[in-house]
This record gives sequence, structure tokens and C-alpha cells, in this order.
Amino acid sequence: DGLMELPDDAPVGQDIREYLQLEDNIIELDLTPNRGDCLSIAGVARELGVLNNCEVTEQQWAPYTQTIDDEFQVEIQAEEACSHYAGRVIKGVNTKAETPLWMLERLRRGGIRGLSPVVDITNYVMLELGQPMHAFDLQKLDGKITVRFANDKEKITLLDGKDIDLKDNTLVIADDSNVLAIAGVMGGADSAVDDSTVDIFLESAFFIPETIAGKARNYGLHTDSSHRFERGVDTQLQVNAIERATELIGEICGGEVGPVVERKTEQYLEKVSPINIRSERIKRVLGIDIADKDVTKIFERLGMETKVFPEGWLVKSPSFRFDIQIEADLLEEVVRVYGYNNIPRTRPSYHAIVQGQAEAKNCLSNLKKCLVNRGYFEAISYSFVDPAWQKILDPESETIALANPLSSEMSVMRTTLWPGLLSALKHNVNRQQHRVRLFETGLRFIPGADTAGVNSIAQEAMFSGVICGDVHDEQWSEESRKVDYFDVKSDIETLLSFSEANTVFEAAEHPALHPGQSACIKQAGELVGWIGALHPEVQKALDIDPRVFVFELKQSAVLNNNIPEFSALSRFPEVRRDLAILVDEKTPVAEILTVIDESSSDLVKETQLFDIYTGKGVEEGRKSVAFGLILQEFSRTLTDNEVDTEIENIVSTLNQQFAATLRE
Repeated sequence: DGLMELPDDAPVGQDIREYLQLEDNIIELDLTPNRGDCLSIAGVARELGVLNNCEVTEQQWAPYTQTIDDEFQVEIQAEEACSHYAGRVIKGVNTKAETPLWMLERLRRGGIRGLSPVVDITNYVMLELGQPMHAFDLQKLDGKITVRFANDKEKITLLDGKDIDLKDNTLVIADDSNVLAIAGVMGGADSAVDDSTVDIFLESAFFIPETIAGKARNYGLHTDSSHRFERGVDTQLQVNAIERATELIGEICGGEVGPVVERKTEQYLEKVSPINIRSERIKRVLGIDIADKDVTKIFERLGMETKVFPEGWLVKSPSFRFDIQIEADLLEEVVRVYGYNNIPRTRPSYHAIVQGQAEAKNCLSNLKKCLVNRGYFEAISYSFVDPAWQKILDPESETIALANPLSSEMSVMRTTLWPGLLSALKHNVNRQQHRVRLFETGLRFIPGADTAGVNSIAQEAMFSGVICGDVHDEQWSEESRKVDYFDVKSDIETLLSFSEANTVFEAAEHPALHPGQSACIKQAGELVGWIGALHPEVQKALDIDPRVFVFELKQSAVLNNNIPEFSALSRFPEVRRDLAILVDEKTPVAEILTVIDESSSDLVKETQLFDIYTGKGVEEGRKSVAFGLILQEFSRTLTDNEVDTEIENIVSTLNQQFAATLRE
């Protein structure tokens, strides 16, 4: 807002739009990460030349006339991170000169604000050629320039005034006294060019993309330099950019120019290896015939060194196309330049192959439908969870920390699906959803080791659920009651009914579950899951108010299908005998049922538990357990004597095993 100052030579009376060349178009380009070579005018011009089959003039600047012999010593200690560094001393620079209006306008349209002539020139060369550059105030440098990794907790104040505590994996530019810049990201305030600057040291370097990647983000920064260096800069561009910047500085700011100081380590420069591409491969992958001479011309237009062979081509990409590594990359370039619109349309031809479903395996979708029919909703949560919740719900398991988490609340891999489900339950309860039933299928991640003893990650598919609130939706015909342990157990038993395995629920303690309302789930003696109410302390720690029940099963426990077998029905009547016994109140009913099953003969077809009683008429410390025994013979009617003998045998066995007595 306000008045705009124009240069003294601005022609009076000329249309301001014409003077500022505002009759122009701004084209915004969206680039994929592999095309860092197009982050410049030169790169876009090259690409337009390729696609439109036009000649493109490559700009090469001759060495600027040297007027002084001053050099500044450069040492590269981290050669594996910086394989090419060029610098030049320029003395007697007029930093109070005005940046030409044409340059300011081009910078503005490129999204860069004009600051000072030297800084504007380095930014202009970056937009023009794609090489980020930096200028240091020579009088503020001590000793020599060193490219190295930072020492831990070393500090720098950046150009934007932000104070940074550096990490030891950060590449820096330093002198003998201080860190001058975060390499490839931003310079420091202490060595910055300002109005008092007379002598400068101009820097142009190549940094390995892997070294720069993520460093700016780690410090909460994103700069034009880091954006380019992370994607890769032409390894042969550094000296050319120095010469171009020197030319502009000479025209605008003047000064005495010294020689270019260059440090290059060929061992760590990006190597461009020839790639073999087969003509038959082009036809096979693209599905079209492209003449060999047209393919050769495409490679030549792309600036590639090409050798033609009877079976194909040996191609070497230019230094700015470091994203081309394999034959598939060349195939992509061929079809891109040839033109997708030149490929004839063909209708897709597909012969559907119906995959058979093994009868011995349950379909996971059927198990999900089973829970949906019982009022559950499927949830999908992140595999990385809050370490605090993970520690509360599974304190005995080691976790795998993420190297680059989305946030501190999502920084470890889950060892149970409960954190995500309980977070979703809490979210719904806080929004007045009083009846919540959720389940999830997914992987849990457990640190392990392979046979060679190398650290690895074990992944296990799980089936988990959480539930709170009323058993049924609100209705007029039934009195409302809260869900309990046996409601959840019933849901699990419905799932397990699909499986052929014999499943046992055993009272057991889990750190996250109520000690009196929890059980482990076993198949053939192997632990396959847990069920129970959340421990009150856990609910308090998670800030969840309603009483919550949870379960978790290995998917393998429910995916083996129970294949039905035919058995003929007996035409003779069943006999039922009810049996009420007194046992110690701590005796698990499941163990009693197991003993009955093992001690009875084939006459006993079914055992049904129908009552458990403690109280009046039963002595303290004992409980009454009542079973209904169904007996039947396939070939004849059972006699009372046979039935009585069977019952007496069962009672005798129970007495021996549990000191059980018949209830009077």
C-alpha cells in the first residue's frame, strides 16, 4: 500500500503497466518430486524444447575476467555429503546499488521478494538455472570455509532471526570460529551480506540429496534452496552458476573478481551409468510399435548420449536427469515424449477367474458380518499409536518407535489393537453416544529376531473389539440393562463357533483388565486371546467414564472352519437327567465340564450348564452347580439301569477330582 518508488530513469508519462511489463501471464507448474531439474527457467525451457521438438540454446558463461588473485581457502571434510563446492572472492562490491526493475519484477513473479542487489542476484540465478547460491560477507569470515557435519548442540542464528540448536547429522558450512550456514537450507545472520558489506565470498555447491532431505523440516523450515537440494541439483552446474552470478554482480554492483576456487570429489559425485533398453521391451510394455529412428530421436531430444544396437539402445542420461536409473525410467520417457494422445485406444480385455474359497477356511468378511449383525461397527485405526496409551494397555510388551512420526501422539507401533479402538470409543462417548460397540481387524507389531539374530518385526493379524453401554438399543418391550462380561463372552463364542478348534476360557489376570472379570482364551493349550472389563485404574488413566469391556483374538483362532459332518439321527428317545453338585466355590466350571466329557461314555450326547447357586442352603465356601445330561443310544432305547450306572460313574469321578457331593 502507499506510493511506489521508481528509478530516476523511469520515463515520465509512460503507462505504468507497460513500464512494469504487467501485460504478462504467470504459469504455475506442479512438479513430481523426481523432476527437480524443472525448478528453473532453463529446466522448463529444456522440457518445452523436448515436447515441441524445438532447438534449445544451452547457456554457458565464459570465465569472467579475473582482476585480482585473492582466494579464500575451502576444505571439505564431509566429502560423502558435499562432492562439489565452488567459491569466488569479489571485492569492492557496491551493496547499496539498486536492483534493476526488470530483475525485481521477474523475482516477484517467481514468488521471491527483493532484498538487496547481491541477494537478489543469487536468487535470480537460482530461478534462471536451478542452482541455489549464497553470498558471505568476506570480512566476517575467519580462517577458512569448512564443509562438515555439525557438533551436537552447536548453535546458529539464521537469516530469519531463528536460533537453532543443531543436531550432529546436519551438514553445515563453517569457518574456524562459527557455523555460517545450514548447508542447502539457510545462511546465518552473523555472516550475512548487508549495506556495510564491501567484499563477498560467493558460494555454489552440490549437496547429496539424501543428506539434505528432511533437515529443513526437522527445524521447522522450508526454503527455496532446500526444496531444490532435496530433489537434486545438476552436479555440473556449480561453476556455470558462479560465472553467471559474477557477470550480473559486475554489471549491477561492480567489484574486483578473483579466481574460482573449486573442490571436487569424483568418488562421491552422482554417477551416470549407461542403461540398456530393448526395442522389444518397448513394444511389450507400451503395447504399440514405435519406429527405432523415432525412439533414437526422442533420446537425442532428451539430451541423452545414445548408442544404437540391433536389439536396442545403450543410453546415458545427462547430469541433470539423475532420476533416470533403470530401463523402466527410459520407457516412461519414451511414451511421455511420444505422446499419450498418440497411443490408440483399446478396450480392456479381461477374462475373469473366479478364485475358489477353501472350505476349511473361514472368510474374514463373514466373521465381520457376524459382529455387525450383533450391533457392532467396524473401525479402522492407525497402526501407530500414543506411547502413553500403549504403555497403559500393554505395559509388558516392548514397542517399536518410529523414526519420523507424524506426531508425538503417534510415535510407536501398536502391540495391541485396543489403543485405537478405545480412542474411538472415547471420542464417541464424549459426543453423547452412550451405546458403543466397535471391532477392528488388523496387525500388531512385536519386536523379534530372525534366525540370524538380526532385529526384525513380527506382525500378527488380530481381531479385537470394545463395548460399553446398554445391551440393547432403547426400546419399550424390554427393560434396559448394562452390558456385562457374559454378553461379550457370548459375542466371542459366536465368532469361535465358526472354528473347529476346542476353545477354553480360563480366569487369568492382565495388566489392563479387571482382576475379577478377565480371562485368557486358549486353544489346544495355546494362548489365542483375552477378554474382560477394563481395569478401573486404566479407565481413570484414559479418562473414560462408562464401564468398558474389551476382547482380542488372533485371527488364526477363528479362520479355521468347522466343516460339518453328516451323522444319522437316532429314532430312539433321549433321556435327560439333571445333576446338581456341591464343589469349592473357586473350582472353574469349565474344568468340571471337561471332566464330565472325559469320564462319560458315548451314551452322553450333551452336557448343559443351567444353574450356579450360592447362598441359603449351601455352606460357605462352596457353590451348587447344576447340569442337564442328555443320554441317547443310536440302536435302542436306554434302560433306567444303564442311565443310573452312567450317572453314578460321573458323580464318582467328580467326587474324586473335586470332592464334589450331590446336593440334597
